[in-house]
Amino acid sequence: MSDTTCKGEHTGHLCVLVSQKDFKAIKGLVKDPKFLCFNCGRVADSEKNLCNPMPIED
Repeated sequence: MSDTTCKGEHTGHLCVLVSQKDFKAIKGLVKDPKFLCFNCGRVADSEKNLCNPMPIED
């Protein structure tokens, strides 16, 4: 099982943006997802926007 803590600066992560209801910002960060958050299951284009990212394999 993976550690569920945040790895890195939490500001700018999707979980924070969702709690702030900043859906316009979220929309721009998830257009071409390459990473999955092992904590919450959200996807993002960049690993810097997730707490515990892992690459999505094709």
